[in-house]
Amino acid sequence: MELREMRAFVAVVEEGGLSAAARRLHISQPALSQTVVGLERRFGVQLLVRSSTGVRPTDAGLTLLAEARAVLARHDRALSAMAAHTATGGTVLRIGIPLELPTELLSRALAELADAHPATRVRARHLSTAEQLTALRAGELDLGLLRERPTGQDLDAMLVVEERLGVLLATELAEQLAGPDGIRLDALAGLDWIGFPRSGSPAWYDALTAILRSHGIDLGPEPPAGQTLIAEVKLASVAAGGALTLAPPDWSQPLPESVTWSPLVGHPLVRRTWAVWPASSHRRDLGHLVAALDQPPST
Repeated sequence: MELREMRAFVAVVEEGGLSAAARRLHISQPALSQTVVGLERRFGVQLLVRSSTGVRPTDAGLTLLAEARAVLARHDRALSAMAAHTATGGTVLRIGIPLELPTELLSRALAELADAHPATRVRARHLSTAEQLTALRAGELDLGLLRERPTGQDLDAMLVVEERLGVLLATELAEQLAGPDGIRLDALAGLDWIGFPRSGSPAWYDALTAILRSHGIDLGPEPPAGQTLIAEVKLASVAAGGALTLAPPDWSQPLPESVTWSPLVGHPLVRRTWAVWPASSHRRDLGHLVAALDQPPST
């Protein structure tokens, strides 16, 4: 029995259904169903009772659930223990970071971590929310900074920052549309939104695009899965005219004269970032970093 199958079965039981578990694991429902059926065939017993309201484990399923959780927890502890045997003699804290993270958020917390745990080395990776969730559940990350709060009991989460998004426009257009409090979102109707692929952060994408649609914004074709919306793409698309993109007020990239950032009237778009870590983790350095991130969300 593979770790992947154990995680899948645990997710189905904890979510109470295949659809929710598939969303949590970022796999298709048919693939997840095949995994569960394969387990039942392998063990020769029924593991789940299926009904119109969801699923619940049988007695055999409860036994497998307990054993799978124990194996997964042991696997995570083994990874943490082996990190102590790195070449430099310290432990490694693996962190996932999204694009456009406020620089002061992590830099301050990492400075406190370095003072409290000088032997801990930090290894950071730029990953989308979906990629971070997969890596967290595979034991490949110790902490993720996600743009949506995960479901299920295997991960703990804490809101660490809220950002009121503004809009990047061609400077001439921004000057035409801007009022004393910024630009109204519905004044941007008819422009193309330069956005990110839904696969990177499905819940945040759905919430964001619902608001844009309600104000008449043309979403255009969805970007291909895996495409990263880097600053250069945003700026080039906006500077050409006829398009808009979103950015926080303290965006770290310098703007050319042809592009202007403006606030949106009423702040209709708020981007939230959560710190997420395995619920089974007992690492003291991770706990210290999470505590350092536990500051009142900025607006």
